[in-house]
Amino acid sequence: MDAPGRGRSEGMDPADQWVLNPDTGEYELRSGPSAPRSAVPGPRRSAPPGTDGAAGGRTRIPGRAVPPPRGRRSAPDDGRRGRRPAQRKPKAKRALLWTGGTMAFVVLATGAGGYLYLEHLEGNVTTTDVGGAGRGDFRRDEAFNILVIGTDKRTGKGNEGYGDKNSAGHADTTVLLHVSEDRSNATALSIPRDLIVDIPDCPTRQEDGTERVVPGLQGVRFNRSLGEAGRDPGCTMLTVEQATGIPVDHFMMADFNAVKTLTTAVNGIPVCLEHPVDDEESKLRLPAGESTVEGEQALAFVRTRHSFGNQGDLDRIKVQQHFLASLMRKMSSSDTLTSPAKLVKLAEAATKALTVDTGIGRVSTLKDVALELKRVPPKNISFTTVPVKDNPAEKVKATVVLDESKAPRLFEAIRNDVSLTEVKRRKKKEKDAVAARLKGEKAPASEVRVQVLNGGAPSGSAQETLRWLQVEEGVTKSENAGNADEELKKTTLEYAPDQAAQARRLADILGLSGSAMKPGESVTNAQGLPAMTLTLGEDFKGAGVPLTPPDKAPDDIEKSTADKVECAS
Repeated sequence: MDAPGRGRSEGMDPADQWVLNPDTGEYELRSGPSAPRSAVPGPRRSAPPGTDGAAGGRTRIPGRAVPPPRGRRSAPDDGRRGRRPAQRKPKAKRALLWTGGTMAFVVLATGAGGYLYLEHLEGNVTTTDVGGAGRGDFRRDEAFNILVIGTDKRTGKGNEGYGDKNSAGHADTTVLLHVSEDRSNATALSIPRDLIVDIPDCPTRQEDGTERVVPGLQGVRFNRSLGEAGRDPGCTMLTVEQATGIPVDHFMMADFNAVKTLTTAVNGIPVCLEHPVDDEESKLRLPAGESTVEGEQALAFVRTRHSFGNQGDLDRIKVQQHFLASLMRKMSSSDTLTSPAKLVKLAEAATKALTVDTGIGRVSTLKDVALELKRVPPKNISFTTVPVKDNPAEKVKATVVLDESKAPRLFEAIRNDVSLTEVKRRKKKEKDAVAARLKGEKAPASEVRVQVLNGGAPSGSAQETLRWLQVEEGVTKSENAGNADEELKKTTLEYAPDQAAQARRLADILGLSGSAMKPGESVTNAQGLPAMTLTLGEDFKGAGVPLTPPDKAPDDIEKSTADKVECAS
């Protein structure tokens, strides 16, 4: 069976293939409408993983025993069989699915065991190779940044009247999602399409496998980073990274159909308006107060801008943030999570609506991303927008530029994994242990032996730091050890237990935090003596510039959180 047809039997809708087994109280995958628990029609095969091996066997949920055939009610009870769904106490589940609904299938993948269904979903996902613009793999033990891009390209049935008919697919709605390393929080940073930026030269891969570099542009709208002149999502990723200094690991891109299909899959989402809206351009007509929108009406809601605030794109961004928060709440509600039919529809809609980079292009990897997103409490999911101000170069205000008094501090907080909400980041014992690394005796600077390596800082940083340490700070027993074996996001200082006093002195000189100090092993320097290792990471700002990251978010940043209902005004 080809990829688009996997998991579908005799033309059956995937949502109808899950049936309730009254013996176990669980949903199971069936193969055809005429045989609810029969094997897949065709030549007899050996039993695949997850079946009981008998004719008419059922696909099993991983980790659960196959229930006895009907009629064997006297079989020994293991404490699980015979329970009805209403009697079970389901575990509380949180799923951060608001990033366009991309991860709805995680519940199916981990709780309903349909490995055949995951194979079917694999055929739905479209991937783009962005080369060096992102990270090649997904790592579950680190913080990660995903760029969620909504395009204005007129693709898909019924979208002929939306956006610019000549658009190659500009970056119309863009959100940079940062998920913290400990999964205690996440920040969704909206990037205005009319923000003036420099678009860097962008290597793109052509259909024939060759590479073409699209020349960059200076001082143009951010939305031109995608589509125009053949720029792909990798170009948008590079533009965001250059403008904010925040590394972008992966991207997810969707068109107009994503909003329509995802909201329809969950039977609509609730929205709230402070005043009634009757917008001729978007065709949105809603009364004041709460309403439920789906399909075309949901798309109209996120596209409307002339009925909110000052009728500009910045006010539309706020409305879109309210919409995404509501979509997340609806998708993580018990009404959705306990409905196999809705989950299947969400999985189908999400995977068909997406284009992602090859690093997360497999359904199994998207499942891993979803599991990590699921760990973030909605109350700690913050929505905010890049701080901007009117472009002073324009008489008629149509574009914006970075607010240099606010934007750099927000970018630095996100780069350093600082939450915009109050969270418990570490257990007290661990936090105290990190702080203790800075306390105690400090060796004289003249006794500090250290090798300096460049592990992601600008070229020449190791030599610059060496000169500064020797000439300005008296750390004469220091040496340049060249480039590190791998690049690091953050500068680290590794030292052996008997070098703790040296490490504290060097940390004091450099302005290093306790978390940057890594107890470990010493290395041998050019004189054959033990030395510490200072590796300059991507956060290195220059010799003499303190490297202590911010421990709290800026107070003057406007934000909202995903757990609160807010009305568009």
